[in-house]
Amino acid sequence: MPTAVTVQDRQLDRLRSMAHWLDDGIRIPGTPIRFGADAILDIVPVLGDFAGVGLSGWILLQASRMGASKATLLRMVFNIAIDAIVGIIPGLGVLFDAAWKANLRNIALLERQTLHPAEIRRSSSRFAAVLVVALILLMIGTAVGAYYLLRGASALLSRTY
Repeated sequence: MPTAVTVQDRQLDRLRSMAHWLDDGIRIPGTPIRFGADAILDIVPVLGDFAGVGLSGWILLQASRMGASKATLLRMVFNIAIDAIVGIIPGLGVLFDAAWKANLRNIALLERQTLHPAEIRRSSSRFAAVLVVALILLMIGTAVGAYYLLRGASALLSRTY
């Protein structure tokens, strides 16, 4: 007897696909090394970081709408924050992003929770708003950090020439 596929199952499948595309969608031929669009976006200073955090934030928002617990959402925010903070460091950020795979980590958290649907608690809209504000602040902090990093690098380069 076939099992019924719920709306939540379809949503989780879409999020899984998005996370795979962002973190693991490209394999370097002849190697087991995989990375995704998020690592490629990080090559573009500041804008790539914003785009990566924004796409990760969309996954977070969908998890909230699916009823992920506050604890799960906070762990997801932590993964995104680590990715964003290290991501602003030129060179290292791209390599770290390819290895950290924040979106796949977040989907794994969401999948673990959905295995026990009775334990899923609906997040309040106020808590979801706090998470959105936290992500916006993270994006602003990323931009400010990138600005000072680029300014410092520019100052160092201008002294050497």
